[in-house]
Amino acid sequence: MEAGKRERLTRDRVLSTALEVADADGIAAVTMRAVADQLGVEAMALYRHVADKDELLDGLVDSVVAEINDACRLLPMLQHPPDWRVVVRRRILTARTVILRHRWAPQLISVRGTLGPGLLEYFDHLCAEMIAGGCSIDLVHRAMHALGSRALGFSPELFVPGSAAADNADIAMDEMANFAEKYPHIIALASEMMAHDDASTVGWCDDQTEFEFGLDLILDGLEARRAL
Repeated sequence: MEAGKRERLTRDRVLSTALEVADADGIAAVTMRAVADQLGVEAMALYRHVADKDELLDGLVDSVVAEINDACRLLPMLQHPPDWRVVVRRRILTARTVILRHRWAPQLISVRGTLGPGLLEYFDHLCAEMIAGGCSIDLVHRAMHALGSRALGFSPELFVPGSAAADNADIAMDEMANFAEKYPHIIALASEMMAHDDASTVGWCDDQTEFEFGLDLILDGLEARRAL
C-alpha cells in the first residue's frame, strides 16, 4: 500500500474492528467512537456502513453466527455416521468453541439474536441432522425448546452474569447469609456455584463440564423419546 494511503473503509472492516474491541474490552466498550478510533477515522465515517449502534450490535451477532457456520462447514465428514446424538453434539460443541472465543457473545445473542439468515442456516442443519437420525418433526420441535441457547453453545444462567451480586462474591454471600435459615438449600447451591466461579467459561457458572452434562442429559432424554 502506498505511503499515506488508507485501506478503504467497508462494512466488513467496521464489523471486524468492532469484534476486536468487544473481544479485548467487552461488549460495553463497543461504541461508534471506540470503533472509529480503532480504525483511525472519524465516527461519522462509520454511518455510511452501519446506520447506528443498534445495527453495529446486530452486525456483531451476525459475525459470530457466521463464524459458527464456517466452523461447522469445516467439520470432517464422518465415514459411518454414528448415533445422531454424536453428530448433533459435535455441531453444538463446535459452536461453543466459537462462543468461547467471544465471551461477550451470549449476552448479546440473548438480547439481539433474531432469526436472521445465519441463525436460520445453523438451526436448519441442526434439525436436518436430528431428522436424519430418526427424530420426528415433532420431537425436533420439542428438542429446540429443550436445548434453548445450548444449541448455540452456551447455557442460560440462573444468576445474570455481570450483576452486582454475581460480580462481588463477598457481598453476594453476605446477602445470602441473611436468608440461610429460611432458604438453606438455595444457599447451599449458591455457595457451591461461587466456590468454582474461577472455572467459569461463558457465564457465571457455565463451565465446560456443566455445559456438557446438561447437553448430554437433554440428548439422552430425546433419544429415549425417539426410541419409544
